[in-house]
Amino acid sequence: METIKEWILENNITEVECLVPDMTGNARGKIIPANKFLKESGMKLPESLFLQTITGEWPDDESMIDPTDSDMNIKPDASSIRFVPWAKEPTAQIIHDCYERNDELVEIAPRSVLKRVLKLYKDKGLTPVVAPELEFYLVKQNLDEDFPLEPPIGRNGRSETGGQSYSIDALNEFDPLFEDMFDYCDAQELEVDTLIHESGPAQMEINFAHGDAIKCADQAFLFKRTVRETALKHGLYATFMANPMENAPGSSMHIHQSVLDKNGHNIFINADETDSDTFLHYIGGLQKYTPASIAFLAPNVNSYRRLIFGESTPSNMEWGEDNRSVGIRVPSSEPVARRVENRFAGSDVNPYLAMAVTLACGYLGMVNKLKPTEKTTKDHSEDPNTLPHNLEDALTKLEACDELIEVLGARFVATYVSMKRKEYQTFFQVISSWEREYLLLNV
Repeated sequence: METIKEWILENNITEVECLVPDMTGNARGKIIPANKFLKESGMKLPESLFLQTITGEWPDDESMIDPTDSDMNIKPDASSIRFVPWAKEPTAQIIHDCYERNDELVEIAPRSVLKRVLKLYKDKGLTPVVAPELEFYLVKQNLDEDFPLEPPIGRNGRSETGGQSYSIDALNEFDPLFEDMFDYCDAQELEVDTLIHESGPAQMEINFAHGDAIKCADQAFLFKRTVRETALKHGLYATFMANPMENAPGSSMHIHQSVLDKNGHNIFINADETDSDTFLHYIGGLQKYTPASIAFLAPNVNSYRRLIFGESTPSNMEWGEDNRSVGIRVPSSEPVARRVENRFAGSDVNPYLAMAVTLACGYLGMVNKLKPTEKTTKDHSEDPNTLPHNLEDALTKLEACDELIEVLGARFVATYVSMKRKEYQTFFQVISSWEREYLLLNV
């Protein structure tokens, strides 16, 4: 706390945003005057905030939390303190962890779940290294949810069309927005690496530098806030929906991952720079347990438009080297950088949970010494879908996987399933325009 106090005083901070990532990956918490924050002996929030659905409702089953809706203690992580660069007054933002009265981490908090998985690695003298690649769309502001989203107008005065993959000129159409975005990222010390234009209209991808899983999840969490704020400043929306527009590619969050031993050696390679057995076991774990983890990698009803029906979205469990038609890709690299890329996650994921679950799958593969299928060199883009086709199927598959539940925590999984099942039920209560168009007078 002393480090935080020094930073706040040194930078003349007047307000502090106390952030807690919720189950969806959005920021909840409190905004407190800096002088009061420095005097606080401890802050509290209700544990039930992790049960609130995306619509602001509560699941029918709340048995996994205290019926008195007791408070959690929230404590700041000093390493996460940053400026809020878009604020008018000098403002700090600090990510907080959630604790029970006995000073144990609240096990249903997403940041706690990732820490739980990382402890399994630490106990074996291992450290995962990850690097997310996060896609998003810029769209015109949409004030009526009944109307489809539209691509924004760039500096040439025209709405962008698709098919602009890797185009520098298409990026430059929104250069003022991206200049502000990078300035905001620099002010927050977000280690964004590369910006590229993807294949959809005004669809972008940002790559992050590889590093510690908590640090990278924090950066993805903060980046989402940052790009949304930047887009609003320029009269646009930035959306991380997995599939926001019909007939347009979905948005993903690919996760690159490798594992280091206590000496900093990448355990995915042998001394002679060939692939290690551990590397193959890790892939075997991804193959076996990813289908049961899809509810975290495709967490919303919209996610399955991308995962199952989207173009160029692998929904097979094959693996191969430098092969984008498979779900588990091994990028070409120097041996020291040997890594696996999980291509299933949509951009709508909670980054803490997406990283926790993919690392959990790899961990189970290593400890159980699972063998993967043979590496493929074929095009699998037309393979039949082998993953759950909707959120309800994904939740059912998760509930049946005892090993994954044990790693992630039974109480957390029960909380997540209850919340997501409520969201799925709420979705089906809405009568869509498609139903009114095709069923109203025809059945």
